[in-house]
Amino acid sequence: MFWTKTFIPTLKENPQEAESASHQLMLRAGLIRMLMAGVYSYLPLGLRVLNNIEKIIRDEMNAAGAAELLLPALQPKELWLKTGRDEILGEVMIKFTDRRGRHVCLGPTHEEVITDLVKGYISSYKQLPLILYQIQTKFRDEIRPRFGLVRGCEFIMKDAYSFDRDEAGLKINYEAMRKAYLKIFKRCGLDFLVTEADSGVMGGSVSHEFMVPASEGEDIVLLCPACKHALGYKDKEEKCTKCGTQMEKINTLEVGHIFQLGTKYTSMLGANFVNESGKLLPIIMGCYGIGVSRLVSAIIEQNRDDSGIVWPKEISPYKAVIISLDSGDGAIKQKAAQIYEELEGDSIDVLFDDRDERAGVKFKDADLLGITYQLIIGKDYLKNNTIELKCRSNNEKITGTEEMILNKLKGSISG
Repeated sequence: MFWTKTFIPTLKENPQEAESASHQLMLRAGLIRMLMAGVYSYLPLGLRVLNNIEKIIRDEMNAAGAAELLLPALQPKELWLKTGRDEILGEVMIKFTDRRGRHVCLGPTHEEVITDLVKGYISSYKQLPLILYQIQTKFRDEIRPRFGLVRGCEFIMKDAYSFDRDEAGLKINYEAMRKAYLKIFKRCGLDFLVTEADSGVMGGSVSHEFMVPASEGEDIVLLCPACKHALGYKDKEEKCTKCGTQMEKINTLEVGHIFQLGTKYTSMLGANFVNESGKLLPIIMGCYGIGVSRLVSAIIEQNRDDSGIVWPKEISPYKAVIISLDSGDGAIKQKAAQIYEELEGDSIDVLFDDRDERAGVKFKDADLLGITYQLIIGKDYLKNNTIELKCRSNNEKITGTEEMILNKLKGSISG
């Protein structure tokens, strides 16, 4: 993609409305723009990052045996009345009456909807187990949206649901999802903790949270500095049960939460199956959520420096950015364009900074955007027939012939 043909409105200064480091960088790098409090537009770079995160999630969910579907955002309120969660969520739910007089809401989550769907088609133990998931926008009327994509009124979530005949099956699927989550967050370049958690309004007997340490995170976790055992924060600090060391409070962002729901929803909504003995029983459920849009913030919180974002390789909106330093000589831009065509021909997604801007502007913007590799073509190409490759993660540069540098780049991208 040519820089001049896409939309990357970078900013030199931090916007006043930005509350956290990740929020500042998302705005400055042209990833998002606020429409109103808690509601954001994803600009081309932000959407590419989001798509890369979703690809990782789909890879691992599919590998774990889950099937993707897409459920409606509009939900009948009567489903929520059956479970009583309309009162529990209260004013967080965005509710209204349509022109037909139906009481509906914009889905803040989908346990009721997926249970209602499955109860119409699952009737026998032979149809179990089953895992279904979706990646979809949720809506919550947050009283205080914060930190950009961290806590919004409209956000993207991956929610998965397992359906089993017994507790043993639930535990197998729960463990499969837990392992899938470990792979997802590692591929996203995150340092994270797994803590035992309160099931809250979701219900169920067992749940775990996946927490990303972040200086401005809104959740607090107790972490043992010795053995790294983590617990959800309780009213006071305590000693680690595993090694006896005093635990420390750290700020974190929650990026994932998994639950063993049991029969909470299936018993209330009548989602039953007939077991091997001919007995009618409620299906046993698990629920597994990832804050997809929140992950963008979490990744930036842990992958940044004083110059801007430092994207992990699989998340970067482009694999490389080509920086053409023309200096009034068309040969440089021509060579940059030729390299761009070669990389695109090899199915390597690159951004070509073809703007008529000073070198300093291009370098600062490239660092701000955080694209994994920078290919710099300037006066050295005219003098010595060499180009430069910069790795954004450590800011190291190497100079060499075009063939050497391109081979190095291609090997690094595929490796």
